[in-house]
Formats: sequence, structure tokens, C-alpha cells
Amino acid sequence: MISAFKKRGAVLALLFAFALVVGACAEDESADTTTAAPATTTTAAPTTTATPATTQPPATTLPPPPEGNTVLACQVSDTGGIDDASFNASAWAGAQQAAAELEGVSVEFLESTDATDYRANIDAFIAKGCDVIITVGFLLADDTAAAAVDNPNQLFAIVDQSPGPFPPWADADGALLSDFANLRGLTFQTDEAAFLAGYMAAGASTTGVVGTFGGLPIPPVTIFMDGFVKGVAHYNSVKGTSVTALGYDSDSGEGLFTNNFDSLEDGRSFAETLVNNGADIVLPVAGPVGLGSAALCLDTGSCVIVGVDADWNNTAAEFSSVILTSILKNIDVSVYNTINNVLVLGSTGNLFNGTLANGGVGLAALQDNADRVSAELSGEVAALNDAIVAAGGLQAFLDSLVDAG
Repeated sequence: MISAFKKRGAVLALLFAFALVVGACAEDESADTTTAAPATTTTAAPTTTATPATTQPPATTLPPPPEGNTVLACQVSDTGGIDDASFNASAWAGAQQAAAELEGVSVEFLESTDATDYRANIDAFIAKGCDVIITVGFLLADDTAAAAVDNPNQLFAIVDQSPGPFPPWADADGALLSDFANLRGLTFQTDEAAFLAGYMAAGASTTGVVGTFGGLPIPPVTIFMDGFVKGVAHYNSVKGTSVTALGYDSDSGEGLFTNNFDSLEDGRSFAETLVNNGADIVLPVAGPVGLGSAALCLDTGSCVIVGVDADWNNTAAEFSSVILTSILKNIDVSVYNTINNVLVLGSTGNLFNGTLANGGVGLAALQDNADRVSAELSGEVAALNDAIVAAGGLQAFLDSLVDAG
């Protein structure tokens, strides 16, 4: 059984410590909004060192497409931007790979600089005649659902959401607003991989304290944080240790959030406060905000980072010396396969949920900080991966521990 650990008090104490920081964040966010550049469309890769590269072609069992088939796949980013070194960049990498490897595929993107851009960008792509429109992120769910209802012949895919008996996909009584046959949800059980990262971090920490914070308190963010702190708790249960996980309470859902996905200064400030409270390993779940945390670790040598979404050794290579590992959310593969489905089948395909079992999530290989993880700890993480897969998922694995007493 996973033993309880003293995190609620630590979370509340840190929330108090962050009160002034959060107030400053709100001012920074409004300032950023007023100076943001308008959304633009391009078919070229953004100029950035943060575009991830897929290391191997995505697996597919589809036959070759009918001769002469073409697909224009169009991606709408959230406000993190196409080159966020995180989920937007990963999705765009999958689209770029599809364009490079699949004959007849071309890709374009529109960046959203504000939430009001979401529907406008979707509608612009509908007017353009895109064969499939891929919206990236939970925050685009309302506008994606509404557009899919309004345009039943337009194909869509959305990252981090799937239609279900809840808003925005259904009315207050749970009745779906559409059959959403024109839309594919791409979701990920990142708590499974985050659990492994939490266990690894607990074993690799030299201070006995690790920390996490998020961008917004939304499910695709908190699922990382929840899995991470549960992984730390499991390490404590197995080892009889008392490693502290700051920044999130799985029981209450309370935690540390910057309330934006774009302020590098917030990333630095939040990581600094966690470090000042003893953390030597930090998990920022906030897109490019986490790059500010990595900069703090690089400048001070006081911490290492667990990246999210993509392998930060690829997407943020300038910080490789302070990256422990990354929690992989293989959005690029799911986007590639969705575009391939449209090219070959004329449909987006079934709803997708990425897990450790199907390779949709995982941990990145250790690189510059491999010496922080002993061979014994690495083996335990690998065995834990296998146990979660064998149990049928993280919750089933945790339930089995409870049943075992």
C-alpha cells in the first residue's frame, strides 16, 4: 500500500509563500497579452531550436494511400505558441514529419496569441478548405466542439480532449451535442509516466525534497503533477524513506500554478521558491514557462529539471546539463498517424488514449545526468513500468497494492 506522506501542509505553506509571486504573475500576463503579435499562418517550420525530432517513423498498419490522394492538415496552437518546446511543438513536429514522409500531405499552422483567436483560427482554416484541423490543447475544447457541431463534414482532431457526456461535448443532462464522428480525441495517460518520474526523482534527490508546479489547474496539467507525487509516495512506501514532494496535493487537488503558459520569469520564480524550500529536482508542467525553471537551475547549479511532453534534451538542448529526464507525451506520433488516417482512409480514426502499454507515454533516456540515477534505481523504474503495464494501467496497479495490504 502506498503510505501517506506529508504534502498537504507543504503545499499550503508554499501557496502562502507564492501569494506575492502570483500577484506579480497576473500583472505580467496582462502586459504580455497587450503586446502579443497577431496570429499568422505559415507552411514553414518556425525558427527555433525547440522543434522536436521524431527518432523513428511512427508505427502503422495502414496500406499505401490511393494514388493521387492529397491532404492539407492544419494545426491551431494554443497561446503557448508553435515553438513552445512542449505540446504545441510536439504536435507540429508530427505534422511536419507527415508532410516530409507521406506523399500528398501538406501542413500549415495558425498560432493563437489569445483565447479569442481559437475559434477565429479554426474558422479561417475551415474557409481555407483544410482536410483536417488539429487543435492543440484542452483550452481549445469549447471552440473545437462548437466548430465540429457547426461543420459536420469537416474533420477535426484535438489534443488532450475526447468527446464525452460532459460540457462542451454534451448538454447539462449529459446528452451529446453530436455524434462527433468527424472528430478524433487524442488523450494521454501521462500520470503513468509521471509516476515513474516521481519514483526516479525520489531516488535521485540528494536533499530528500522534490517539487512541481503547473501552468493552469486543468486536467492535462494536474495529471502530470498527480502521477509525480504518487510516484514519490510509492518510493517512500517501498524504501521506508520520507522524501517530500512540494507543490501538489493529490487528495485535495491544491497546488502551485503560474496561471499562464508563457512567462519565463514565472518559471524562474516558482522554481526558485521550490529550491529555497529544499527541492533539488523540479517538475514544471507549464509549457515554455518551464524553460525559466531550467534557466534557474543552469544559472545556480541548485537543481535539475524533469521536462514534460517532449524530450527536453532535444527541444531545449541548451539546458541538457540540468535535465534529469522528461515525461514523454508522444503527441507527434498520434498527430502523424491521424494525418495518415485521413490520407489513406478519409477519416481521422478511432479515439486514441496514449499509455505506457501502447507507447503513447514514457520516460526519455537519461543523458547528462545519468550518474544521478544508480543502476539499481534504473532497474526499479523499468520493473515499475512493466508492473503498471501488466496491471492494465496506473490506477489498477495502485488498487493492486491496496488489495495486497
